Amino acid sequence: MPSEKVLSEKKAYVEELAAKIKESTAGVIVDYKGISVADDTKLRRELREAGVDYAVVKNTMLRFAISGLGYTEMENSLEGSTAIAISKEDPIAAAKVLGKFAEASKGKFSIKAGYMDGKPMNSDDVMALSKLPGKQELLSMLCSALQGNIRGLAVAINAIAEKNGEGDAA
Repeated sequence: MPSEKVLSEKKAYVEELAAKIKESTAGVIVDYKGISVADDTKLRRELREAGVDYAVVKNTMLRFAISGLGYTEMENSLEGSTAIAISKEDPIAAAKVLGKFAEASKGKFSIKAGYMDGKPMNSDDVMALSKLPGKQELLSMLCSALQGNIRGLAVAINAIAEKNGEGDAA
């Protein structure tokens, strides 16, 4: 039987992990078995640059943390080696980085499950999410679309002004 000190440390760890998950917008659970140290270091750097917390966790600890948050559907994916990537800001940042890495690793690294905005997702949903454009890409597309409409309006107004013969075109 573990000592009371060890149990209190484990309870504190589970509470801290549950708080991180609860405060986040999205997260992804992965099986990291089979990747090299160099690949793991590269992956951690990419995740850090994207603002994602990544940690290897014990299945039991993660099971206790997510059971209180309503993510019980993800519990059956907690077998083998497990790591979790938690994103506080961008809901698809973790999925994008890990999805790209999973495709490049050819079966050594796999996505088990995930969650976004309080809803659990299976691995297929996470992979589909990883293929969506990011926040900056979407904003860029929106600006481009708006700029195209404004440019078209300016050309139309200029053509009307030239047709009516109102002096120099703008």
